Amino acid sequence: MSDRTPADQFFDAAIGLLQRVRDEEADAVTAAGALLADTVAAGGRLFAFGAGHSSLAAQDVVYRAGGLALMNLLAVPGAVGVDVMPATLGSALERVDGLAAAVLDSSPIRAGDALVIVSLSGRNALPVEMAMNARALGIKVIGVTSVAYATRTSSRHTSGTYLKDHCDVVLDSKIAVGDAELTLDTVPAPFAPASTVVTSALMQAVMATAASALADRGIEPPLLRSGNVDGGHDWNARVFDQYADRIFYRR
Repeated sequence: MSDRTPADQFFDAAIGLLQRVRDEEADAVTAAGALLADTVAAGGRLFAFGAGHSSLAAQDVVYRAGGLALMNLLAVPGAVGVDVMPATLGSALERVDGLAAAVLDSSPIRAGDALVIVSLSGRNALPVEMAMNARALGIKVIGVTSVAYATRTSSRHTSGTYLKDHCDVVLDSKIAVGDAELTLDTVPAPFAPASTVVTSALMQAVMATAASALADRGIEPPLLRSGNVDGGHDWNARVFDQYADRIFYRR
């Protein structure tokens, strides 16, 4: 009988997925980082969007110590995390046709900007239309999704397409359909999701790649420092002033 605990099994599963995305998505991470660096160098702005739990990875790169100061959250009221009551309303909003267009039209995003869209399944109307409409506006789109869903589920968008079909770069998180890594005979349903761990790691890998790519071009990456270290607030104030026209989470 194995003495590996469920915690051991989960860590092993998460580590295995991280190794897969490191090895199998290396070219896509490089391309995504280069796309963000190109956008910054050209004077564009950076945005991230995710609905429900997918929003956690998007939020993790906004106003983040060690992160790019220019990354802004493109928020959809009621669909950011599980802060809406009831929480099931957020899931319902992901299936509403036309919502993405309204959000884009009322946001500061514009042609020449870049948008990272995080959606595990990539099947709902909101992320699909967000990508479609953004590209129609001249915005570059990076999709972070599990490509497996496109082969194991049906699209909920009228076009029958998925997020992955409307992106300039696709990052495949390799997460299995259902987002649960463990099973036990004594537990009636699969459990222990790893999508947040893997997707957040992919996002940070892209941010690191973008920062390095900018430095390679002789451009100082607009990075933030922790406000909990000496000099951090002064450093960030300088960055905020320098890039005030491209940072929207301070307004």
